[in-house]
Amino acid sequence: MIRRLLSTVLALGALASPAAVMAQAKDELVVAMTQMPGTWNPIISSMLAKSLIANMTARPVTAYDADWKLVCLVCTELPTIENGKARVVDLADGKKGMEIDVELRDMRWGDGTPVSAKDVAFTLEVGQHPLSGVASSEGYKRIIKLDVKDDRRFTMTIDRVTFDYNSIGLQLLPAHIEKPIFDANPAEYRNKTAYDTQSTNPGLAFGPFRLTEIVPGSRVVLEQNPTWTGQKPHFKRITVRIIENTAALEANLLSGSVDYVLGELGLSLDQAIAFEKRHKDKYNVVYKPALIWEHIDVNLDNKLLADRRVRQAMLLAIDRKAISEKLFEGKQPIAHGGISELDPMFSPAARQYGYDPTAARKLLDEAGFSTFRNNVRHNAAGEKLSIELGTTAGNRVRELVAQVIQSQLRQVGIEVRLKAETPRIFFDAMSKRTYSGLGMYAWVQRPEGVPRSSLHSKEIPSAANGWSGQNYPGYANPEMDAALDAAERELDVVKRRALFAEIQKLAADDLPSLPLFFRVDPFVIPKPLKGVTPTGTLNSSTLWVEQWRWEN
Repeated sequence: MIRRLLSTVLALGALASPAAVMAQAKDELVVAMTQMPGTWNPIISSMLAKSLIANMTARPVTAYDADWKLVCLVCTELPTIENGKARVVDLADGKKGMEIDVELRDMRWGDGTPVSAKDVAFTLEVGQHPLSGVASSEGYKRIIKLDVKDDRRFTMTIDRVTFDYNSIGLQLLPAHIEKPIFDANPAEYRNKTAYDTQSTNPGLAFGPFRLTEIVPGSRVVLEQNPTWTGQKPHFKRITVRIIENTAALEANLLSGSVDYVLGELGLSLDQAIAFEKRHKDKYNVVYKPALIWEHIDVNLDNKLLADRRVRQAMLLAIDRKAISEKLFEGKQPIAHGGISELDPMFSPAARQYGYDPTAARKLLDEAGFSTFRNNVRHNAAGEKLSIELGTTAGNRVRELVAQVIQSQLRQVGIEVRLKAETPRIFFDAMSKRTYSGLGMYAWVQRPEGVPRSSLHSKEIPSAANGWSGQNYPGYANPEMDAALDAAERELDVVKRRALFAEIQKLAADDLPSLPLFFRVDPFVIPKPLKGVTPTGTLNSSTLWVEQWRWEN
């Protein structure tokens, strides 16, 4: 009998393929990142931590893939002028606009409700409402008409001709759940959205995974969404652990408590460099050049910072090259503005600031801060040139960079007071413009993206617009507004490149934000984990999480 049982077990083992055995042995992945989202609503506030998880539970209509090519994720075919699904049309006001035909894929929310044009209409309604509190309302307001053909087909009319007309980054909201909440009180929607009051409601997800557990500040658990109509994920469950301290993050990875640290929001570059030297036999380390701009926003309402000579002096006094070489082995290139040298729209003609403390001191003298008391500059009114620099707590390298900047600015007579806060508190202060002086963090962009949301005067957040917009400095320059508006409308790539050059020139002269580095995202990937493809853009690797798998 024992022999017969043994023979049966061996036979069954022979029938199981190695891939099947491995899949059974590893059907749960534990990943980690450094921040906890402040809200789960996909269109309220901008936070990388939220999008990394939201990209597993839903999808934008279109996105840029790892090759920086625009692809359909929720639509069946990318609309183009060439295939007739996009057209330039005459509008009632005599101007030119565009009509764009879209057909949605057959997709379903986690409660079985079909994803439909009703969800598109409702998402636009929320995005266009002045009090809804969306991150940026401009893109929604440009859609002046939605002609619904049936449940999955519709035509959008936009109020202008733009070169990126088919980049449809809409993150859809489930009308059957969210509309009653929004209709009851649009001004309170951001506080009462089901994404935050019923976060594990299956009807909020139509991606490969859905949220099943949230422990604030600790972990987020996602499980396979049974209504997902795309490629079936290899993992049944993904647990996202929140470990805000990057040193603790590395320790958890080495101990096996965490399988993988998300490259977009995990180990710092210096950690990854050292980690690779010690553990390259077990991990593949990929250094992905990214369109992620580490910078310092300047609150222009602070009268100490209102004179652009002060801002120029601050940038001249920061030795960014030395910081990059000492902390990042030179892998992280200096940023000369918000447009990366990897972007086709980069212009080398804009002013570039080297390290020049002598020139910085001269500019500060010219700006009226020529009197010293206790080695700190004061102006004629006796005002002390003392500025607060805020950033996110827990990121060891970012906090170290802040300390270096504090020391370097002290050398030219500027006192900097450091303030590290949890990401949720920090970004709330930035988005509501309650930060007092400087805020250091990063923006992530898409290829050839016009930086309208961060530089146009209409994108300054305020109570009147429900804190919509990402122009946290409060920068307003009519020349910049005109260049941004024209760049979006220019179809000729040569003329558009000239407009981008003007945008970069104005930003470099006015410095509403002080550019630091373009980040290189380090992806420390355990060798058995396959399918993780870094993108380097705002469309993160988690948009293709269903391709991730574990192969021993």
